[in-house]
Amino acid sequence: MKISIAASAIALAIGASGAAAQSQGVSKNELLIGSIQDLSGPIAGFGKQVRSGMLLRVEEVNEQGGVNGRKLRLVVEDSAYDPRRAVLAAQKLVNQDKVFAVVGHIGTAHNMAAMPVQFEKNVINFFPVTAAREMYEPFHRLKYSFAATYYDQIRLATPKLVKEKGAKTICTIYQDDEFGLEVLRGAEAALKTIGMQLTEKTTYKRNATEFSSQVARMKAANCDFVVLGTLIRETIGVIGESRKTGFNPTFLGSAGAYTDLIHKLGGKAMDGLYATMTVQHPYLDEASQPLRFWANKYKTKFNEDPTVFSVYGYNAVDSFVRAASAAGPNLTTDSFIKVMDSMTIPSDIFGSPPMSFGPKKRLGNTAARLSQIQDGRWKVVSDYMKD
Repeated sequence: MKISIAASAIALAIGASGAAAQSQGVSKNELLIGSIQDLSGPIAGFGKQVRSGMLLRVEEVNEQGGVNGRKLRLVVEDSAYDPRRAVLAAQKLVNQDKVFAVVGHIGTAHNMAAMPVQFEKNVINFFPVTAAREMYEPFHRLKYSFAATYYDQIRLATPKLVKEKGAKTICTIYQDDEFGLEVLRGAEAALKTIGMQLTEKTTYKRNATEFSSQVARMKAANCDFVVLGTLIRETIGVIGESRKTGFNPTFLGSAGAYTDLIHKLGGKAMDGLYATMTVQHPYLDEASQPLRFWANKYKTKFNEDPTVFSVYGYNAVDSFVRAASAAGPNLTTDSFIKVMDSMTIPSDIFGSPPMSFGPKKRLGNTAARLSQIQDGRWKVVSDYMKD
């Protein structure tokens, strides 16, 4: 009897040790990941596209046998672009659903609010859909970011375009939050390198719809170049108001403004807008056959055209699956990180630059290039810009 009790105790101890070593979200037949998107707020257009791109890649992965025999399942929560709701969404995903990782979470302030919830439970924040520096700084082993930062995008693109246009008076309008401030800082750093500074700085609160006073200030300052720390409707609103008043500077936005919704919703007035970008918008009639095939596959599944945000979602899941697959059947957070810390992800059909990571390198890419809306369509107009 004593031997039996001792054996049982040893078995329980071994079982407890194995359970502790296993990361949440990983079971015999399933790998569970989560995402937080804006599905009902001011950038729901972006969030729904990211979700669709993610779902397409999840479906493909499962059709191909899953991740080392495990089906991949995605749970998506709605933040409505509210950081407080992002915290609640993260709490549900981490504590209730028990996801292995949060993938492709959209929004700067929202990721910053949610990450502490995740990190407390050893849950990775993988490829958030924001180019803020906070997605990889300060260093944390559970952070992985894919996009050249808004700061670097604007820092590299502004001097190039200012010189090309011969601009003399540089101004900015930016969202009064972490996203907008990153664009502002990038513009200030850029102008410092060419001996210039911002003549006028204007801001707006998140969810604003009226921009007449800001446009009037920039027009009064004779701005001939405007850096936009804006997203979808704010970009359209600022440029639309400017065109109405005869104010026609060069407009430069970040990747936050690089979406087909700008020209679809804003119409002809949006022609001429420049934006930085890291992946190409996937039009259905692209010259590239692989890209055209992918775009039409997406259209068939979701009955709508894909966008660059669809690509962000698709690529986030694809990159996650690369690492999870390479980590082998005994997937844990530690084994995933070990793979990522030596991971190189090659360029793809969307024109993304190659990405690489390391034990102290949590940003995969620092390069961006310029596109411009010409005749209602984004056209790539520069090579990738680097330091």
